[in-house]
Amino acid sequence: MAQACDMKNKIQGHPCFGGNHHKNGRMHLAVAPRCNIKCGYCSRKHDCANESRPGVTSRLLTPGEALQKVREVMASPVVGPIIKVIGIAGPGDPLANEETFETFEMIKNEFPHLMLCLSTNGLLLPESIDRLHEMGLHSLTVTINAVDPEVGARIYRHIVYHGTHYRGTEGAAILIANQFEGLKRAAELGMTIKVNAVLVPGINDDQIPLIAARVKELGAFVMNIMPLIPQADLAHIEQPSEERLAEVRKENEKIIGQFAHCKQCRADAIGLIGKDVTIGESACAPPVR
Repeated sequence: MAQACDMKNKIQGHPCFGGNHHKNGRMHLAVAPRCNIKCGYCSRKHDCANESRPGVTSRLLTPGEALQKVREVMASPVVGPIIKVIGIAGPGDPLANEETFETFEMIKNEFPHLMLCLSTNGLLLPESIDRLHEMGLHSLTVTINAVDPEVGARIYRHIVYHGTHYRGTEGAAILIANQFEGLKRAAELGMTIKVNAVLVPGINDDQIPLIAARVKELGAFVMNIMPLIPQADLAHIEQPSEERLAEVRKENEKIIGQFAHCKQCRADAIGLIGKDVTIGESACAPPVR
């Protein structure tokens, strides 16, 4: 009971972990362009203010530009008071970009009251987790879409691990092993962990409860089951209905708590979930590839 209360206190203010998402906002900094895996549902070809999905950003920022952007947002009398979390979620994988660590160090030094949050595919998590812990990372999100490498191979085209390309089940097996190892280590270090899982109908439906059970055992706090956005290699698969998504979440609620307010945010989202604002930038800009 004491552990549950401690975790509840830790997530207060974080809108993506169960904190009041109607009052508390977050700011994503798009400082991480490089990625080390190719997800079948990922496309970074387009950008517009009306397009909200992972991998989309109007402009890449350097760590220095990101710090200046935080200064601008925090100085806003309207938006500044609601921002509780600074997150890095792309547009690539944060752990594949040294800029992620540079940015977090700058933010921590100037805005120590803001929570630092990171979202990753987990490939480099085992070797990065101590560094993240040392810089004071508060919250961690790991996207895990399969426990079976055979299923994973249908979702991930390839991974690039320490300079080598791995495809098929070999690549998926490395990714999945690192995801669980990194998550386990993060929990041992006391981090608050959310696990994202993209529901890909006809491919990983039966994997979702297996993921839920495994991450619960390893110390994850909450799970966020997201609907597939049909595009790229998986453009031919129909998006799960809201009814189907609700059914899957309800079923997995028996295993681990579910977060149901996710809007699959852009890599440069600012403000309340579902009510993003634009500060100091054009709403539509050339796409980042």
